[in-house]
Amino acid sequence: MVRAVLFDLDGTLLSINLERFLGRYFSALREVAVGYADEGQADAIMGAIQASVRAMCEPHPDVTNLHVFESEFERVSGTVLADVWPAYERFYAEVFPSLADGAGPALGARAAVETALDLGLPVAVATNPIFPGVAVRHRLTWAGLSDIGFSAITSYEDMYACKPHGAYFRQVAVQLGVDPTECIMVGDDRYLDLPAADVGMRTFYVGADEGAAADYRGTLEDFAALLPRLVATPDDV
Repeated sequence: MVRAVLFDLDGTLLSINLERFLGRYFSALREVAVGYADEGQADAIMGAIQASVRAMCEPHPDVTNLHVFESEFERVSGTVLADVWPAYERFYAEVFPSLADGAGPALGARAAVETALDLGLPVAVATNPIFPGVAVRHRLTWAGLSDIGFSAITSYEDMYACKPHGAYFRQVAVQLGVDPTECIMVGDDRYLDLPAADVGMRTFYVGADEGAAADYRGTLEDFAALLPRLVATPDDV
């Protein structure tokens, strides 16, 4: 029986060209670095940011992603993150919202989320937690879902692992108050989302890779139609 739903964000609830978005994002971040460092130092800071993101994606039990990011950033750059963070706070408040560039609600996203909520299920925005919460909330606004009361929204402040590690999916299940085997993960990335199956979660794949192995596949509209049956029966359907 399904008792909770995890939705990926980028490419699932949010229609976005992630490659183009990340290019704009890192270019804009570099402009922030140029604001308090010279060109050479800005390149070094960007290298430190990218190294810190990679560090977050490696296993680091009992340490938040934010702590890993901060430690690696300071080690690589020699700059105390707290000293420059006000500039990045302004970036997330003033610049990040302008990076949408055509990103918007995925077809059927709101209906899928509301179906889960109408069934009384806790729902998580299970986006890879390499961003601060403020960046996730902006992307939820782009997806037209900022008004939804999600039970959990993963960000680097409170998560202890990233996708596709099992520790990530287990932590989200704990946040939702259920066992991983009672969850279904809905996502478009076979490498980041479908490994939820490794901890016993069911998976619903909304991506385009025909070789991806998932319990179910289709559109978000298909998921919304299927979910009541998954909730009503303890058996696979």
